[in-house]
Amino acid sequence: MRGLSSALMASLGIASARAQTAAATANEPLVAQVAGPQLPEAPEPAGLKSPGALAWKPPVRDNRIYMHVLFNQLEVRTSGSGSALRWDGEGWVGTDMNRLWVKSEGFVNDSTASDGDHEVLYDRPLPRMRYFDAQVGVREDLDSGPNRTWGAVGIQGLAPNFFEFSPTFYFRDSCNVAGRLEGSYDLRVTQRLVVQPQAELNFYSKSDPKRRTGSGLSDLDAGVRLRYVISRKFAPYVGFAYTGKYGAAASFARQAGEAVDSPTFVFGVRVWR
Repeated sequence: MRGLSSALMASLGIASARAQTAAATANEPLVAQVAGPQLPEAPEPAGLKSPGALAWKPPVRDNRIYMHVLFNQLEVRTSGSGSALRWDGEGWVGTDMNRLWVKSEGFVNDSTASDGDHEVLYDRPLPRMRYFDAQVGVREDLDSGPNRTWGAVGIQGLAPNFFEFSPTFYFRDSCNVAGRLEGSYDLRVTQRLVVQPQAELNFYSKSDPKRRTGSGLSDLDAGVRLRYVISRKFAPYVGFAYTGKYGAAASFARQAGEAVDSPTFVFGVRVWR
């Protein structure tokens, strides 16, 4: 009897263990379901992808073409003796890495254009100078005076404290070289009122009597403008501008009966597209 009892107990123990194992196996899908969604498998090297692994899409290469046009100065300058129209605009088209720039500025006074400067430049970001682009191209002095064609090399961008700065070097035949420094800063009084001081200086290695430019510092155009931003694309303004000629350029202006320095009141609009 004792032997029969021992055999019966052993049989019951084996059956109980088998039942527990089956129950655990049956509960495995439930445990996986409760644990929540599984993380996607990491991508594997080409040729080693296991069956059932998720496919990863290639990175997006955003190379869209954009366009920008800005007339920073489109204004009338007036003094007690007369008035003149001044324009200074620029625009570009291209991608984030490669752009074609067009710049133009000048004066119109009594149907006569002067100081006409037009540039076509290739632009590309500088890798080690944040917020600055390198520019290279051609400048054409085209107005009512004799034409001059220059090569152009320069940079343009934002200096620390968001000061817009663009020095440019020009060169042409007969060892003529020139330089230009431009800078401006937007000082926000309110969200809509902006004060913008601005200055442009032009330098030449040789005098050019036909275009009335002198060696060294030839001329300065500076001013301060208060604009009201009706929208981001349209802002009328008023302000004060000063134009001065120096050295040989001042002598050429006196010979032509022109003023050497000219303080003027300005009003105009800033247009952006």
